[in-house]
Amino acid sequence: MTQPKPAGQHTVRRHNSALVLGAIADSPGISRAGVAARTGLTKATVSSLVDRAIAADLVVDGEPARRDGPGRRGTTLSLSPAGPHGLGVEIGVDYIATCLVDLTGSVASQRIKPVDNRAQPANRVLAKVARAIRTTVTELPAQVGGVGVAVPGLVESATGFLRTAPNLGWRDVDVQAELRDRVDLGDTAIMVGNEANFAALGEMWGGDHGDPGELRDFVHVSGEIGIGAGIVMDGVLFEGVRGFGGEVGHLPVDSKGPQCSCGARGCLEAMAGQDTILRQAGAPDVDALVDRLRGNDRKALAATRSVARWLGTALSTVVNLLDVPTIVLGGTYARIEPWLHDLLLDELTTRVVSATWSQLRILPSTLGTEAAVRGAAASAVRAIVADPDPFITATVAV
Repeated sequence: MTQPKPAGQHTVRRHNSALVLGAIADSPGISRAGVAARTGLTKATVSSLVDRAIAADLVVDGEPARRDGPGRRGTTLSLSPAGPHGLGVEIGVDYIATCLVDLTGSVASQRIKPVDNRAQPANRVLAKVARAIRTTVTELPAQVGGVGVAVPGLVESATGFLRTAPNLGWRDVDVQAELRDRVDLGDTAIMVGNEANFAALGEMWGGDHGDPGELRDFVHVSGEIGIGAGIVMDGVLFEGVRGFGGEVGHLPVDSKGPQCSCGARGCLEAMAGQDTILRQAGAPDVDALVDRLRGNDRKALAATRSVARWLGTALSTVVNLLDVPTIVLGGTYARIEPWLHDLLLDELTTRVVSATWSQLRILPSTLGTEAAVRGAAASAVRAIVADPDPFITATVAV
């Protein structure tokens, strides 16, 4: 049996750099002494690592920190907005979105381009995605430290392969390799994930839901042309064994229903997806649907009642199985939440066994259709913070 080797100096420094940057990310305005106390590292080690991080534009010195009692006051430390950015990309069924987020979480650039991707082969759509990436980076020059790509399908967590995207008609697409062939990203990390999962993370990290940490156990339902769910338990995304969890859009709700894009009949997506809602409401788009609901249009209200019925049927299964207390409605569902909320809550209260003892909350997404691309960008930023040493080393080497 091979014995593990002792950690080398570089390995230890890499680990400690992550500890230091993580402490600063969790407590903006913290002092060097505070970082030392939080991490257990010596003040000398912290000072050295902070200096390296400042040189790499990962950290900035601020005002003198508050200090009770005598002694010299240290300066406050925060993540640098001038440092490497996270680039989020979302490949939607009817749009392509990009978003650049700096280390502080601020959005530096965001754009969405409507485009019908359903009838297009993967290589053609990915060529458009590559152009969108180049445009975003060129218009706002910033070092891209990581890329998150949100796609509407099953992504194998071990490989990052998009195994199937029914609404796009794609199977077994290596999105990461395809983008590397089209865009000069060097060795920048590329993370490919399901759009609903990224949307849930975006809502947890960047949504406006009161106190930080308010959303810890919830299901984020992305209701657009496809329907997906990001499941978060105790602040951690649940993806399933292979990364295929959360496909709430393909829960069967009506065995006699229409055929779904996945090939089965009566899936939630076929009964309550965006296309179905608009068709039943007689509305050309979501803006028109909202206008008709505001005007108490009979067909629009009936379509919303239908959505509540089928969505409640599917989500009651999720709540009964996982015991999650909160449902966040995203995408189109967030737009129509004022008319959907009470109907959906009534349906869930009827179907969820524990509803008498455990009150359910239904919240609209505060990021709406931006949630997935924001979550993808934020995931890239968090990966930088979790392993900053490559950026520090590159700066020192220069």
